Amino acid sequence: MHDVASPPEYLVISRGQWDEGLEPSVIQAAIDRFYAWHAELVAEGKMVAGQRLAPERKLVSKSGITDGPFTETKEVIGGYWFIRAATLAEAAKIAADNPCIACGLSFEIRPIEPCKASAYDVTTETPTRAG
Repeated sequence: MHDVASPPEYLVISRGQWDEGLEPSVIQAAIDRFYAWHAELVAEGKMVAGQRLAPERKLVSKSGITDGPFTETKEVIGGYWFIRAATLAEAAKIAADNPCIACGLSFEIRPIEPCKASAYDVTTETPTRAG
C-alpha cells in the first residue's frame, strides 16, 4: 500500500534473457547504465529498489512442492523493482528508458492493488467463464 502523499507504486518484472550473440562487454555496459539510471530514479523518489532473482525455484500448489515451473525463455523472470508514478502509462514511460531493453530484456508493469483480495471481486485470479 502507498502513503496518501506519495504516488501509487507499480511492480516492474524483468523478463527474458540477453540477446543471443551479444558480447559480454556490450551486456555489461547496459548493466552499468541500468544501475546508474536506477540509482538516479531511486534518489528522485520515482523508483523503489527491488532485487535480482536467483535461478533456483520451487512451485508450491495444492499438488505439493515441485521443481519449476519451467517456463519458456521469454517467460524467464530475472528480477523486480517498483516505480512510483501517477499512472500506469507514466510508469511504463519510465521503464521504457531502461538501458537493458536494447539487449533483449523486457519489462512487465503491473499496478499494485491497494485493497485486500476478495472472492467476490473479479481479479487476475478469477477464472474466465465462457459464455
